[in-house]
Amino acid sequence: MSPIIVWLRRNLRLRDNPAFERAAASGRPVIPVYVAGDPDTGGASRWWLHHSLVALDESLSALGGRLLVIEGDPAVELARIAAGTGARELCYVRRYEPAARAEEAAVERALDEQVSLRAFDDALLHHPDTVLAASGAPYRVFTPYWRRATALGGPAAPATGLPRVDFAAHGLESVPIAALGLTPAAPDWAGGLRKTWAPGEASALARLDALGTVAEHYREDRDRPDRDATTRLSPHLAFGEVSVRQVWAAVAAARRDGMPGASAEAVLRQLYWRDFSHYLLHHFPALPERPLRPEFEHFPWIDDPELLATWQRGRTGYPIVDAGMRELWHTGWMHNRVRMIVASFLVKDLMIPWQRGAEWFLDTLVDANLANNSASWQWVAGCGTDAAPYFRIFNPARQAEKFDPEGRYVRRWVPEAGTARYPAPVVDHAQARRRALEAYEIMRGTARAGRSPD
Repeated sequence: MSPIIVWLRRNLRLRDNPAFERAAASGRPVIPVYVAGDPDTGGASRWWLHHSLVALDESLSALGGRLLVIEGDPAVELARIAAGTGARELCYVRRYEPAARAEEAAVERALDEQVSLRAFDDALLHHPDTVLAASGAPYRVFTPYWRRATALGGPAAPATGLPRVDFAAHGLESVPIAALGLTPAAPDWAGGLRKTWAPGEASALARLDALGTVAEHYREDRDRPDRDATTRLSPHLAFGEVSVRQVWAAVAAARRDGMPGASAEAVLRQLYWRDFSHYLLHHFPALPERPLRPEFEHFPWIDDPELLATWQRGRTGYPIVDAGMRELWHTGWMHNRVRMIVASFLVKDLMIPWQRGAEWFLDTLVDANLANNSASWQWVAGCGTDAAPYFRIFNPARQAEKFDPEGRYVRRWVPEAGTARYPAPVVDHAQARRRALEAYEIMRGTARAGRSPD
């Protein structure tokens, strides 16, 4: 029988993977393929990807298979594999980033009538084209989107257990994962990532098993960076080591076992926020570069590389901001509340363009993906989908008092805070706030007048 190709992308797991399920159900020998070269993967994500691919290859080996890793243009390489093996079907999951969608279109053209393509909606609760306003237009604000999406119901139950797969003996040469150059060497800055994370499906499932305990007080504690009250499933979801259906089912199970309903709903709401970000990128592909609110094209940003570097290094003189930036550099992750604080500080206290912050997060977060990253930075900058205007400006000191009241989070990452070794604030927050509001008014006036900024 001709083999069937499973093109793996950000669905690096065996369980509840519809591409694998379809391939197994066909009864034909399977060729699992990963094509290296994701354009939307930053440095920290590349580190994660390396270890996730290693874990997946080990899982496939335990079942008698292997992961075929190749480099190059997916359209060219997948067509070459199909021609060389006689494969007549290719299964893959859809993605919503502009480059990934163009990649899919190129694969479809290259394989054309030679190979049947089966694409699956796997990454989200709902395909972006199924949640639309009565007019047929996409939503731009989360709450009406959320109401419409929840009315469609939850996802299908996840498939349980491992699929029974027969693997093809194809003889094709695989690129060693280590040869892809995904991990840092000179210098090796990933020591903190290694201490913090264990990529792969097995680790994702272990975190999922602990969901009920970890998120028991999620609703009331999720904004507290000094407490371990979040799921930390985001990088596993970003690489598809666990499915959104599995998370949904785990929340439902935890709720049956006594997880408070308010906490369960709060976790599920975060899944909808994740969906909404991909939804926005799908309908507004310029989201990573251009503000959704066109008037922000006139905003008088200050592109200051020196101040940007000070923020990146966690040397702003604001302890909660610096704690977040140092946590990010050391672990490849940052608590969500602190992400909002440091982002607000960059775009409103320093008035540095939100795109610069988005670029840094995309490179340094292990859970970075283009959709969440772009939508979240636009939300904080006030130029995206948020119904609140630009003048919501976080006061770093008050945020620390409210969400790190005993200073445990700050002391962990900025032990020198309050000593002579700690730098003075790079800006006065009160003055910076006034300057940001003045800039906002200038932008509004410029936009009303229809003028281009000076």
